[in-house]
Amino acid sequence: MRGDAIGRTGIARGLIIGIVGLLLSLGGCASEPPKPAPTVTPDQVRGHADKAFEKLKQEERERAADPAMMP
Repeated sequence: MRGDAIGRTGIARGLIIGIVGLLLSLGGCASEPPKPAPTVTPDQVRGHADKAFEKLKQEERERAADPAMMP
């Protein structure tokens, strides 16, 4: 008798886990599809690169002007 009860418990547990897994996977499919990434034009990339380069040049000038930063 005891082996039969353990077998049924295992089957029931497996069935519950399977149903929960199925519900979770269906929930993932029901969500909104991801939005496409915004496209960036070459001019925007160039503008960002120019700003970053100017910022680096400014930092370099500030370091050169501050003698405490020198080793």
